[in-house]
Amino acid sequence: MPVETEKHGDLLVITINRPEVRNAIDFETANALKDAFRSFDSDKQRLACVLTGADGNFCAGADLKAVAAGRGNRVTLDGDGPLGPTRMTLSKPVVAAVEGYAVAGGLELALWCDMRVAARSAVFGVFCRRWGVPLVDGGTIRLPRLIGQSHAMDMILTGRGVAGDEALRMGLANRLVDDGEALHGAVALADSLTKFPQRCLKSDRRSVIMQWGKPLHEAMQQETMLGREVIKSGETVHGATRFNEGAGRHGDFSDI
Repeated sequence: MPVETEKHGDLLVITINRPEVRNAIDFETANALKDAFRSFDSDKQRLACVLTGADGNFCAGADLKAVAAGRGNRVTLDGDGPLGPTRMTLSKPVVAAVEGYAVAGGLELALWCDMRVAARSAVFGVFCRRWGVPLVDGGTIRLPRLIGQSHAMDMILTGRGVAGDEALRMGLANRLVDDGEALHGAVALADSLTKFPQRCLKSDRRSVIMQWGKPLHEAMQQETMLGREVIKSGETVHGATRFNEGAGRHGDFSDI
């Protein structure tokens, strides 16, 4: 199977499983990824997801051998993205666990995730620059939004690889771990998200995603409307009551 899924309590781990091509994505794999994420989003028990690649690499992007053979991924103005899930807006968070290469479309997949846990030797890059393969899975949009236009232009125009400490400084990686520990770190991070009050977490996440392109006043109104729905649900009063009873004082998250 080009894509494997494994349930870990409230988490789902999705693994791109084509190690012989550094987990490059062909048409079949893109469809399998799309289906896996749709299934995750509709699964009420799974609250967060980790996306990773098999055998030491995250993803090398589109399968160029398939492209050269005329069996390239779907590139259309509507419908799903060429690599599968990259045009989806999920209701729950996804954390990328990045070992080895996350390049070209693989970089775009990592950017689509909410956060990225990277091994120190992991390499992010627009390696497709040298082959005339454009970024068509959100790379020219998400990368500058994530790390700023200057850093993004450096990566996009030169195609150079960015690893370790530089990725962390740029904001490209959210957490840096020792080699071989990215999946463990991503699972721990994703699991920590499942412990929080979920209606509030999902609402705040949705506000962040939906505010792009809106004037400040409109975005603030939207934030307020979403927040009011959380308050009406009773989740806020429940949390305030727990705090009043002594839970979570002084930034202690151990009794969430």
